[in-house]
Amino acid sequence: MKILVPTDGSKYAEAALAVAVDLVKTKGGDLCLISVATALEEFELELSAGSRESLRKEFETRATKVIAAAAAAAAAAGVTVSCKSETSATSVPDAIVEFAEQQGVDLIVMGTHGLSASSRFRMGSVASKVVRHAPCSVYVVKTKA
Repeated sequence: MKILVPTDGSKYAEAALAVAVDLVKTKGGDLCLISVATALEEFELELSAGSRESLRKEFETRATKVIAAAAAAAAAAGVTVSCKSETSATSVPDAIVEFAEQQGVDLIVMGTHGLSASSRFRMGSVASKVVRHAPCSVYVVKTKA
C-alpha cells in the first residue's frame, strides 16, 4: 500500500503523519510526502519582480523544510519515506491529486485543515477538494482545536 501525506507543517498535518506512520508500521507499505508552496499568482499583490522572486523562493524553501521535518519525524518512528515532492502550484488540491495519480497512491492521509485553519465547523477547502477529486481513498484526520 502506498500512502501519501500532504504536509504544510501544521498541527493538523503532523497528526495525519502520525496516523500514516502507524498505518505503514502495522500494515506495511510505502510512505510518500508532498508539500505544496502556493504560487504567487494566487495572490493579488503589487510587488516588484525582485520581491516576487524573493517571496517565491521563501515559499519553496519552507516547503523543503516542511518535507525534511516530516521525513525526519517518520524516520524517528522507524518509517522511511519512499517518495516526496516539494512543489509550487496555483492550486494546492490539484497538485496533491496529480501527485497521487502519478505515484499510484492507494490512500491519502491528511488533516482537516492546514496552516490557514479558519473554522472549527467546516473541513478546510484543500481537504474538501482532495476528498472530492482524489483517485483513491482519503483518510481525513481530525484533531482537537
